[in-house]
Amino acid sequence: MTLTIPENWQPHLAEQTSQPYWQELSAFVAAERAEHTVFPPANDVFNALRYTSLEQTNVLLLGQDPYHDDGQAHGLCFSVRPGVKPPPSLRNIFKELHSDIGCPIPNNGYLVPWAEQGILLLNAVLTVRAHQPNSHKNKGWERFTDAVISQVNAKADPVVFVLWGAYAQKKASLIDESRHTIVQSVHPSPLSAKHGFFGSRPFSQINAALADAGKPPIAWELPNL
Repeated sequence: MTLTIPENWQPHLAEQTSQPYWQELSAFVAAERAEHTVFPPANDVFNALRYTSLEQTNVLLLGQDPYHDDGQAHGLCFSVRPGVKPPPSLRNIFKELHSDIGCPIPNNGYLVPWAEQGILLLNAVLTVRAHQPNSHKNKGWERFTDAVISQVNAKADPVVFVLWGAYAQKKASLIDESRHTIVQSVHPSPLSAKHGFFGSRPFSQINAALADAGKPPIAWELPNL
């Protein structure tokens, strides 16, 4: 099975799919799916790109790799489907959202309303073997998602890049800070959130940067489902 990029991004990423690493990555993911359970489901792998076109992207939030437990990952970083309990990092994101701008904590972790407002919810690695975090790292996904980040960086209009944790912050070298804004802190995971994620007020920072760029703010409040 060949990995197929959503049509809205194909003109911007076509050169990636013609390179040898893309064929190797496609073959690797297909072989993994034949032998193991792989998340997210094949139809959801590129949901971040499907929900948010390059033209729409005003914010890029970078995650690491998909959730690896059953039924969680659906192709948007930090997001889970309706009816799935929000994992700890996402619960911490909601706590900070509440303390930063007062949004009530929703009863779900479905972040599609953010994606539909121009937040590209991108993981650096887009697949994972069930129950084995980082099992698909260094297989080619990072090269592809670096190309996505570079395409967003090349936009003429300012974008806000949100880099939580050391892994994401390594991607700052791909971003032209003279044109774009980087909002960064430690990761919202339970291990690190109390060491600088809580109190970092990323959501008000993002909206302030969007306002400076003459763009509409993100309506962060998520509906209960």
